[in-house]
Amino acid sequence: QLACCCGTAACSLCCKCCPKIKQSTSTRFMYALYFILVTIICCVMMSTTVANEMKTHIPFYKELCKGIQAGEMCEKLVGYSAVYKVCFGMACFFFLFSLFTIKINSSKSCRAYIHNGFWFFKLILLAAMCSGAFFIPDQDTFLNAWRYVGATGGFLFIAIQLILLVEFAHKWNKNWTAGANHKQMWNGLLALVTLILYSIAVAALVLMALFYTDSKGCMYNKVLIGVNGGLCLFVSLVAISPCVQDRQPHSGLLQSGVISCYVMYLTFSALSSKPPETILDENNQNITICVPEFSQGLHRDENLVTGLGTTILFGCILYSCLTSTTRASSEALRGIYAAPETEVARCCFCCVPDGDADAEEHVEKRGGQAVFYDEKKGTVYSYAYFHFVFFLASLYVMMTVTHWFHYESAQIENFFTGTWSIFWIKMVSCWCCVCLYLWTLIAPLCCPTREFSV
Repeated sequence: QLACCCGTAACSLCCKCCPKIKQSTSTRFMYALYFILVTIICCVMMSTTVANEMKTHIPFYKELCKGIQAGEMCEKLVGYSAVYKVCFGMACFFFLFSLFTIKINSSKSCRAYIHNGFWFFKLILLAAMCSGAFFIPDQDTFLNAWRYVGATGGFLFIAIQLILLVEFAHKWNKNWTAGANHKQMWNGLLALVTLILYSIAVAALVLMALFYTDSKGCMYNKVLIGVNGGLCLFVSLVAISPCVQDRQPHSGLLQSGVISCYVMYLTFSALSSKPPETILDENNQNITICVPEFSQGLHRDENLVTGLGTTILFGCILYSCLTSTTRASSEALRGIYAAPETEVARCCFCCVPDGDADAEEHVEKRGGQAVFYDEKKGTVYSYAYFHFVFFLASLYVMMTVTHWFHYESAQIENFFTGTWSIFWIKMVSCWCCVCLYLWTLIAPLCCPTREFSV
């Protein structure tokens, strides 16, 4: 009975009106909730506003801090060092489960049952690991070493995001091109979406040239906008070149349009993250240039901007974590592609989960909710790889919330304050994305004896 209360039954009994859900989806959803919970705690720890409000409104705050041995005013529970320790516990949690679930191919094994249930005990374990990090001896050495581990893991997570984007663009074009062989409607959709993507990219390039450059300076901005715009034009020409088309008939402007839009987004994000430049005007007063005038008014409401930006960040992280762990995506990340098969074109092809054929085989109602056991014949995603991606995401969140290499002055209220480290990380990510996509185009030409399928 105790196992039943702390297992999958506890999740399915939550609400009678819950929609139908697959077992594999519900499991990933629960781990994502754990991830969101810890990430919110990290944001609270980095917020001076929350810390001051707690000091003001919580009675016996000073006595409470002394009781839990967190310092006289709980100074050990705020700041970048506290976030490093909490994220260390969360990263260890996912890393241990990654090791624990290696080579699980059946959901009926004992380890698979542990992965898919016992949520209460897992929550206790996660809390214990996050709390235990505060008792690590020699904190200075630990923080210095963990900082480099976090930076490495954060860069790896960025690389996974970029590879997923390239894989998504190729998959989209291949699916819709297959539909065009049967219905001309798909040709029209391909042309329309491609036109929209390039219109967005060109509009973004023009707007950035108008608002992020100035005749009196902004040389960095001018060069980078020109370089990134030229890269988008270059990969578009390569994608439709005859030599590439001979080896990859599915290559086209749709993928280049997706990459171009993402490059423009990263360029905009990098320019808005760059420290502002100042010059002297006619009255010998410092004025800020290379920043849109309207953005100065937007940044006055720091709580709204920070909350919205943090929500978008979490959404991107969760999307990368959950989509990268499907069989197709995880194998594509390792360079393993499925054999060519009959494509069924669909508008929302990327939302169709694996294991649909098995989803209807066994349905069980618990607490009014229908649970589809879509893993009856085997797992639909790699358990070990799923936890490893969340391990990297934990490190990425740790570095992002603490402003990467500007951790000592980091605050969640200054989440959008420009720093050179964040600027260059985004710019390098932009160029890496272009290089990855370019390699998928020219790889068949460089290695003609090897089969490539995307």
